[in-house]
Amino acid sequence: MKNFTATQKGLITGIAMIATSFFIYASKGNFENKLQYITYSLYVVGIIWALADFSKKAGNEEKFGSYFLQGFKCFIVVDLLMVLFTIVFMMMHPEIKEEAGMFAKEDLIKQGNRTPAEIEEKIQMAKKSFMLVMIMATVFWYLVIGAMVTAVTSAVLMQKKKYAEQK
Repeated sequence: MKNFTATQKGLITGIAMIATSFFIYASKGNFENKLQYITYSLYVVGIIWALADFSKKAGNEEKFGSYFLQGFKCFIVVDLLMVLFTIVFMMMHPEIKEEAGMFAKEDLIKQGNRTPAEIEEKIQMAKKSFMLVMIMATVFWYLVIGAMVTAVTSAVLMQKKKYAEQK
């Protein structure tokens, strides 16, 4: 079996996540359903895969930073791929931006504290910044999740190794 680097594992994980996202969107017509958690699960599994393989090869003197670097190499590639996916997907489906605008307009009308002109202005501003907001959200959440999973998994694997060494 070929030994993949953490970066290659990130590439494999990202491609699997994109394929899963396409499947979810094609089957349900949106991402607003519980099936999207499959994509996040793939992300977590990919990071754990990279770290577990590193742990098997790493010596007992490896520091937390060495583990975290391996996880980072994996999750940063996934993050980049998901940002590219988000950009391409949003460009291919401009109706998503329009739907989001309609929902925002309905919400603003329900609040009842803005004039129709103010509502239209807010909706137009939201549509202009929609792609940027989606990209920022993608980057932020995948970085946060990736860093958390990497930190926790690194700590657990290091402790497991220390415990096994003591026996």
